[in-house]
Amino acid sequence: MRTIRQCRSDDRPEILQIINSAAEAYRGVIPTDRWHEPYMAESELEREIARGVVFWGYEADAELIGVMGIQPVRDVDLIRHAYVRPGLQQRGIGGELLRHIRGMSARPMLVGTWADATWAIRFYQRHGFELVARSAVPSLLKTYWSIPDRQIETSVVLANPPLGTDLDRVRDS
Repeated sequence: MRTIRQCRSDDRPEILQIINSAAEAYRGVIPTDRWHEPYMAESELEREIARGVVFWGYEADAELIGVMGIQPVRDVDLIRHAYVRPGLQQRGIGGELLRHIRGMSARPMLVGTWADATWAIRFYQRHGFELVARSAVPSLLKTYWSIPDRQIETSVVLANPPLGTDLDRVRDS
């Protein structure tokens, strides 16, 4: 049986395991000065949840095999920490999670990812997200995320629906 459900507090060890094992794909892609072990510590997961990230999980046969977070920030919803267990990727699990989360919101959605993570960018593009102009990325990342300047330099933002030239509305609201 396959289902998508909101994650519970007792899912946190599995959420961390999924994130940290799947994040291995970023090793060598993320600038070495931004990589750390583990990719996400338990304390970071707790901070993210305290900041309003709600995780949804894809469960198959009573096992959590994919997670994706959604975080309301100002006038948008952010897609956060989207990962599927290694070996189970490219089977539509991430797409189902994204469709589920997208269906929960009528607000614009943004997702940030590493500029060199071309597979992640393609995934979001296949699901209706469009890259935001490079000139707008620093402002969006500073407005909606709390990340270091070095990460801003090496990241991209994708939007659904596309932001087009109406960036002032999003940044100023």
